[in-house]
Amino acid sequence: MANKSRYAEIADVLAAEIADQPAGTRIASEHEIAARFAVSRAAARAAVQELEGRLLVRRVRGAGTFVNRRIDYVLSQRKAPSLHQTVREAGGDPRTVVRDVRRLALPGEMADRLERPEGSPAHLLTRQSYIDGLLSGWSQEWIPVDLLPELDAAVHAVESLDAILRQMCGVSPVRAWCRVSYSVPGPEVAAGLETDHTRPVWLVESLSRDRDTGRTVMCSNTWSRPDCTRIIVELDGPWT
Repeated sequence: MANKSRYAEIADVLAAEIADQPAGTRIASEHEIAARFAVSRAAARAAVQELEGRLLVRRVRGAGTFVNRRIDYVLSQRKAPSLHQTVREAGGDPRTVVRDVRRLALPGEMADRLERPEGSPAHLLTRQSYIDGLLSGWSQEWIPVDLLPELDAAVHAVESLDAILRQMCGVSPVRAWCRVSYSVPGPEVAAGLETDHTRPVWLVESLSRDRDTGRTVMCSNTWSRPDCTRIIVELDGPWT
């Protein structure tokens, strides 16, 4: 287009160049882009912002700008409620980092969901998740103490909570209830996601039961950066 802005033309060139590069590849800096295309720093910045808007690159604080590839994160009752397994099936490389493990009394809403008396002891596990080395999510997971008395050591030895529940508790978790929304996160979550607190993110609220007994095993809230995942919900029948 004859009237196409210079920054958009530069973004088109860069988009074509990074199309085949793996996620996490660092791209040229704004200074390098400005020098290469003989434009102002402002035009180079606008080109990078255009690529961000297309979800093709990610800025990482203090590190630079990197090639971004979103994955399709499928929520299905036919799939294990496992971040690691779901990301691997989508072709990504998952990693989780434990930020906090506390034993607390179940508040009213979580107690109702987990079908335990209010005030019953439960673990609250807070984690950050990464896909292909880039920060993707922040989660808080409630696991009743009567199901898994010792959690702290386990989550520092094995990253997958789904694997821990299967191996240590002898349960087969399935997603029995789920609610997905697109909302502005609170300050703590925004900081954990390293995103602007005014930008909406995915929020997935989920309840898992044991496939064989129907017993509730875990309740979680997971906030995901939309530049990392596209949430897909498959309505494939009741968990039973």
